[in-house]
Amino acid sequence: MTGPAGGPARGAEDGTAGGPAPAPDGLPERLAGLVRALRGHGLRIGPAETVDAAAVLRALGLTDRAHVRAGLAAALLRGEGQRPVFDAVFDLYFPLGVGAPTGTARPGREGRTGAGAPDLPADRIPDPVADLRDRLAAALAAADPAAPGRLARIAREAVEVLGRYGTGPGSDGWSAYQALGRLQPETLLARVLAAVRAARGTDRAADVTDRLVEDEIRRRIRTFRGMVAGEARRRVAELRGTERIAERAVAPTPDRIDFLTAGTDQLAELRRTVHPLARKLATRLAVRRRRAARGRIDLRRTLRRSLGTGGVPLRPAYGRRRPARPEIVLLCDVSGSVAGFADFTMLLVRAMRDQFSRVRVFAFVNRTAEVTDLVAAGTADPVGLAQRILTGAAVAGYHGSSDYGSALGEFAERHLDAVGPRTAVLVLGDARTNGWDPNVDALRLVADRARRVIWLNPEQAALWGSGDSAAHAYAAVVDMYACRNTHRLGELVGGLLPV
Repeated sequence: MTGPAGGPARGAEDGTAGGPAPAPDGLPERLAGLVRALRGHGLRIGPAETVDAAAVLRALGLTDRAHVRAGLAAALLRGEGQRPVFDAVFDLYFPLGVGAPTGTARPGREGRTGAGAPDLPADRIPDPVADLRDRLAAALAAADPAAPGRLARIAREAVEVLGRYGTGPGSDGWSAYQALGRLQPETLLARVLAAVRAARGTDRAADVTDRLVEDEIRRRIRTFRGMVAGEARRRVAELRGTERIAERAVAPTPDRIDFLTAGTDQLAELRRTVHPLARKLATRLAVRRRRAARGRIDLRRTLRRSLGTGGVPLRPAYGRRRPARPEIVLLCDVSGSVAGFADFTMLLVRAMRDQFSRVRVFAFVNRTAEVTDLVAAGTADPVGLAQRILTGAAVAGYHGSSDYGSALGEFAERHLDAVGPRTAVLVLGDARTNGWDPNVDALRLVADRARRVIWLNPEQAALWGSGDSAAHAYAAVVDMYACRNTHRLGELVGGLLPV
């Protein structure tokens, strides 16, 4: 596999040998493309950081790819959770090489001897899957420093041999999912553990490390899966274009993960960001509260002060305000479609409870119940909060589908005393009524009583009004905002809540 023009050829971090680094032709364009792709994923990178990155490349050169990666990351990244995105984009713009790995044969009658080799009898054709699994098991069990490099070479071969799909231009490509599905590295765990135990002997005292060894093998398997995914992205980028793949095939940072499409692992990652985001929003709200306390200029006091400066108002006087902390009421749809969004937002508001004089939480599917105590208890164990609400509170009636009209009507009838002139109401849901009456009058009754009602909808605005959505009807009564990820949620909570 040859090194890319304008990119590092040596793969010290991947354990591959390489010749002298190529001339840096097109290197500024590669750096500019890297920065542009990172900005497209929401990373805030300005001209100063870009100049620093160029200085890093000038100082480090292109001989050691691991050093180049670390140096550019130090120059460009400023926030938490950005490194996985950076690594994936870096591998596209500064790949280890181009084309297929050298010495790799496609599955078929060529076997491992390469194209043009003499045909072998059917019973002697090597099985590429079995061969790769044998080599992968050995690399996973190895404890030598060259093991990561061996894993990287096997990952490249696995994509080349097992990940190819399609038969013609425009329909062909490489799939990490297909390669991993055929290789099934997770099923090698028991085999690798047996090999490790056999290598260290039968010492019974060594058995206490079995769990640590198992955790290490699982970590290596996860690393290998990441290598396969990166190699598949690189190969597809050669076909479809680097910019296109960097935009569409790189997982976003946690704050850009769409609530409605987040998987279990991504939701767990989002929960880990609750408290850092809460601290940031609390600081932002505190700053807004201090600014609001200054009030408007008091003209009479300002003119009186100007007498000491000959009538020039050098020292403006402000009318002091004492803004009280607002009350917050959450009204959350906890049905399956938006449970992850409601779950995260409830935890976030609870983490920010010191910024509000009172927080009350109500949940609904087609009936409404107060779940403030359940949410408070859920701060210690945030996993499955919405599911605990579904089983521990009367939020569903005779059917299990969302009925916004019925839920809003019950809230207006039974819990309207929770809303007052200092109350900000946050409604969380996609406004999909499953064909039931939206009961807009009930929402209007809440809006007339509250200081402000803000509806956060996890669907994109282009889908409002489609199908059974009553978003436009509700948006005519209250302020409705699309809120698809934690980045947008932070903007809305930090900028829209009253102080």
